[in-house]
Amino acid sequence: MQFRRHILTLRLVCATVMALLVVGCTPQPTTSTSSQTGAAPTTAFSPTDVAWIQLMIPMAERAQALTDLAPSRAASPALQALAAKTGTQLHQDQKRLHQLLNLSGVPDSRPHEGHNMPGMVSLPTIQRAGTVTGKAFDQLLAEALHAHLTQSAMLCAGEQTQGHANKAKELAATIAKNTTEQTSRLNEVSPAKPSSPGGATAG
Repeated sequence: MQFRRHILTLRLVCATVMALLVVGCTPQPTTSTSSQTGAAPTTAFSPTDVAWIQLMIPMAERAQALTDLAPSRAASPALQALAAKTGTQLHQDQKRLHQLLNLSGVPDSRPHEGHNMPGMVSLPTIQRAGTVTGKAFDQLLAEALHAHLTQSAMLCAGEQTQGHANKAKELAATIAKNTTEQTSRLNEVSPAKPSSPGGATAG
C-alpha cells in the first residue's frame, strides 16, 4: 500500500512539473513595468507566473463546483462545514487569480478549458457527485478534495520558488498556507474507507 502511494505521488509530481513546463514554455505577453517606471523587475509577470495563474483558476472552479454540492448531499456535518469554508476560500482565490491575470496583461484564453489535469476535480467526478448522497458523496468529496489540495500545494510551492512577480508569489504563499490548514482538517473529518471482503481495508 505504501509503495503504491509512493508511485502515485511520484507520478503526480512529474505530471505537475510537465504541466507547468508545457504552459510555461508557450510565449505569453507579460507586463514589464520595470522598463516603464524603473520599478524592480519582480513586478513583471513571467511565463511561469502566467502558467500558474491559468492552471489554478480552473482547478479552483472545479473544486468549488464540488463543494457547492455538499450542503444538499453530504451526510457528515463536519464535511459540510469544511466544504463550506473551502468553497468560500476557493471563491476568494478565483477573484484574486483573475485580478492577477488582468494585471499581467494576458488575455483570459482559458487554455485548460475542459482538461482534466493532475489533481483537478474531473468533470465526470462532478457529474457523479450530482447523483449520489450520504456516505457515497462524503467519500467522493473527501478523495477529490484531498487530490485537489495536494496538487494545489505542489503548484504553489513551484510558483514560490520559480515564479517572478511578487504579487503572484505572495498569493501562492497564501493559498499554500490555507491549503495546509484545509488538508489537516480534511484528514480529521474524512470518512473511513470502506472495507473489502474479508475485513481488510480497501486501498
